[in-house]
Amino acid sequence: MKKNELAKKIYNISNIKGKFLLRSGQISHEYFDKYLFESKPDLLLEIGIQMKSLLPEKFDVLAGLEMGGIPVATVISLETGYPIVFVRKEAKKYGTCKLAEGADVNGKTLVIIEDVVTSGGAILDAARELRKLGAKVDLVLCVIDREGTGKENLAKERLKLVPLFTKSELEAAVKG
Repeated sequence: MKKNELAKKIYNISNIKGKFLLRSGQISHEYFDKYLFESKPDLLLEIGIQMKSLLPEKFDVLAGLEMGGIPVATVISLETGYPIVFVRKEAKKYGTCKLAEGADVNGKTLVIIEDVVTSGGAILDAARELRKLGAKVDLVLCVIDREGTGKENLAKERLKLVPLFTKSELEAAVKG
């Protein structure tokens, strides 16, 4: 599938209008409901295939953020063979009591995978915690960059954001 065609499909299936409170505390009248595209196997697979090209040459582990980053990271893992770690918003209080489940992160170079980024708050929290666990983290891939303050906020913490699509690119695809 061509990238422009994927952009149209993602926009048409997941762009909803209304009044939405974002994690950042901002109110938006437009929302990208990631679960609407992540729950479609054909779209999720194509997202994974196209996000493969955004990966760096050298890294060790994909880090899928709870909850929407996990299916995206999983399909990329299946496409590439790279191991994956599932990163919780906070460590469990029972069982293994881990923040990061799956692959070991200590001394490893991770690529964080997220679905939609506005301010980057969840990514910043996760990156700080992963670094405390000994991981090297400097790259974040996402499906949609809403073009909020995310890119700048992440850059302040030495994190580069690379989106498959920006909000502007999705809008241009449906208008074009």
